[in-house]
Amino acid sequence: MRTTIDIDDQLLLYAKQKAAEQNCSLKNIVEDALREFFSHPPVSDREIKLETFAGDGLKPGIDLDNSRRLNDVMDGL
Repeated sequence: MRTTIDIDDQLLLYAKQKAAEQNCSLKNIVEDALREFFSHPPVSDREIKLETFAGDGLKPGIDLDNSRRLNDVMDGL
């Protein structure tokens, strides 16, 4: 079946180079990539348990919503 899609220029160039290296068509490269993509099961939506540690909470003056200040604190500034 024919279709038209928009592909990033660099990605298309890379795909064309791969096709030339493998002596096959761009169609084969795209089909193989799609088959590979769909051959893997989707990522599970299962709940992930994160390890936590006891403690007294955040140090005074730490604001987790301020990444610049948090980086400064971690860098010792």
